[in-house]
Amino acid sequence: MLRLGGTASTSHMVVFQGLQKYLLDRGVESDWVLYSGYDALVEAFVSREIDVAWNGPLSYVKIQRLLDVPSRVLVMRDEDVDFTTHFISQAGSDISSIKKLKGKRFAFGSRGSIQTGLLAYHFLKEAGINPTQDLSDYSFFDDRTGDTRRDEVDVFERVMDGEYDAGAISASTLLRLELDGVDVHERIQKFWDSPAYSHCCFTGQSDMDEEVSQMFTDALVKMEYSDPLGKEILDGEGCKAFVPGITTGWEILEVAAEQEGLI
Repeated sequence: MLRLGGTASTSHMVVFQGLQKYLLDRGVESDWVLYSGYDALVEAFVSREIDVAWNGPLSYVKIQRLLDVPSRVLVMRDEDVDFTTHFISQAGSDISSIKKLKGKRFAFGSRGSIQTGLLAYHFLKEAGINPTQDLSDYSFFDDRTGDTRRDEVDVFERVMDGEYDAGAISASTLLRLELDGVDVHERIQKFWDSPAYSHCCFTGQSDMDEEVSQMFTDALVKMEYSDPLGKEILDGEGCKAFVPGITTGWEILEVAAEQEGLI
């Protein structure tokens, strides 16, 4: 019996119910439990309550630092490989580099966001811009009030409205905006692109049975969006496919989290 774990949310309830049926149809018996947050998930994985954790990037890094033998990166969403953060300003703006942000207003995503919170803040500091000293104003999504529920869309809209001179947004959100019919390239300019890093992943115990590990990985990688159950699972995770996990791209996040005192 394969024991799966994730964080408690409405979408994860749907995803894990679907996964249990999907895996059983392919010969893998499983059970699952949802935890109150990622720290609880990390504790459950390290204490071996579960065999596989659906990790956010920071919780994956925390797990690796707590284990003597590294866990396995089994599967990732298609968008979680080579994830990137962009800094944007209005099209035609004179902000064409990070150096030109001095004295400007900058919008971050949520404080808890890896791509537009932690890493965006870290990338600015690495490039020589200390938000508390060099920007005339900055805020995180948590500090702002408005109708938009998606933090990165909020960044986009506030930069477009001129409330902020620049902001942080991920490549995946820009793509979603384009697919929704927003003329992104006519409205904004990307003046900085981050190096590629890794994001969420299904993490397996280091001594997980090889056959079961391979069956789990193969089943998810072969999941098809055209299959109703597959579509339900993939939609729940906001992606079109799962891909084999990689062990690279996490070092950027680990350095940022360590410098910001999160690990």
